[in-house]
Amino acid sequence: MTFAAILSASRMADDSPGVLRGSLHFAGQTLMEYQARQAARAGADRILILVSSITPAISQAIDRLSADGVRVALVRDMVSVVRDAPRDMDTLLVADGAAVSQTYFDALAQQEGNALLVTDESRASGPFERIDAGQRWAGLARIAPDLLFGTLDMIGDWDLSLTLVRAATQKGARRVTVPQDELLEGRVALVETQQQADLAAQAILSGSNRPARGAGGLDHLLLGPLARLASPALMRMQVPAMQVRIAAIALAAIALVPIELLWPTTGFCLLLLALWLAEVANRLDELALRPAPAGRIAFLAPGLALIGVVLASGTMTAMHLALLTGIILVADRERRTGAVASWMVFTPSSLILLLMLAAAFDGLSWGYALGMLCAIASIGAILLRRHE
Repeated sequence: MTFAAILSASRMADDSPGVLRGSLHFAGQTLMEYQARQAARAGADRILILVSSITPAISQAIDRLSADGVRVALVRDMVSVVRDAPRDMDTLLVADGAAVSQTYFDALAQQEGNALLVTDESRASGPFERIDAGQRWAGLARIAPDLLFGTLDMIGDWDLSLTLVRAATQKGARRVTVPQDELLEGRVALVETQQQADLAAQAILSGSNRPARGAGGLDHLLLGPLARLASPALMRMQVPAMQVRIAAIALAAIALVPIELLWPTTGFCLLLLALWLAEVANRLDELALRPAPAGRIAFLAPGLALIGVVLASGTMTAMHLALLTGIILVADRERRTGAVASWMVFTPSSLILLLMLAAAFDGLSWGYALGMLCAIASIGAILLRRHE
């Protein structure tokens, strides 16, 4: 069952006069933008952001969300909410400043009718709104249409989120309880300052281990784990994924120069570094819940690496090997490798490492021969196991 989402973004940050909590920097974007992407990933069909005023930061966030295909709209008063909120589906309510891991968005998405994300009373739960003597609201709620519109008809100037949560509590809404460890480690938090937002982002991103697109071969065994180590630090430094991707493409192009000068080992080292940077860019997009580029730009770095493979030999064997590896690359990126184990997927990074080792021991010719056998074996495994 699809649902909508309402995000609150009208309260000011405690440490930044004139800056909304929802505009605090979080995972390479604003907090409200990250919340919207979380709701969309959980299955929200449309997203309304309730704001007190429209600032340049809010407008830019809306533009980025719309460019990525997220259906989002701004509402400034209860009349707009009544007009724009869907009457035939539940609504996921997100508190102003709530930093909650994707696990709990998904958990509320699986519920139907009224449901609340709650935490038991403790010192760690102090920032959250109390709903009864023993529990507090942890920032997410799923509200049925009858309760939403019944409350909107009489809400007046009251706070929308808190009024709906109290009404849901009175209706006996189901409760999903957050363990205290999640609060202590910062994966569920209510942020009021940029420092709190940074700490919450670090905790939430450190627990995100979802692999990026294309996770076979050396990408899975080496480049991916190294990218997961480096990307959180780059995210905290607000390094854009697109800049890292452009750097990967530029480095791959530079690597062709030493290959042309008959320094294949140096060229292959640079190509492997470029492919790692491309993997880091994919990981940054994944951490920010942005879709990874699927067009030409996604294949530029590995494509240049395959051009380097051809230039290093100049033979038909090298060209055929590059074509076969390119086919495997597309299958891996589109997740069409079936039940084949990750180590059996012969990606460009796997080929580059093989040729780099062969060139280092003056055996480039046998490196191409072995690479051809690996590519044929990889394609054979994909074809033979595609229905498993």
